Amino acid sequence: MEVHFRPETESRIQELAAKTGRAADELVEDAMAGYLEELAQTRAMLDRRYEEFSSVNVKPLSGEEAFSTLRRRSQERRS
Repeated sequence: MEVHFRPETESRIQELAAKTGRAADELVEDAMAGYLEELAQTRAMLDRRYEEFSSVNVKPLSGEEAFSTLRRRSQERRS
C-alpha cells in the first residue's frame, strides 16, 4: 500500500524519524496502528452506549437538564 502525504506532513515525519532514530515507515506504521486501535475502542464505546440507550437502560435528558446537572455537580465540587 502506498500512502501520500502533503509535503508539510512528510517533512514532519522525516524530522521525527531523524530525531528518534527510527525509520519513517515504522513511525507511520505505529501511528496508524495506534489510531486504528483508538478508533476501534471509540466505535465499541459508541455501540455500547447506543445499545444502553436503545434498551431504555438510560433515560435521555434534555439539553437544559444536562447543563443543570453539570452546573450543580461543578458547584458541589467547589464546596
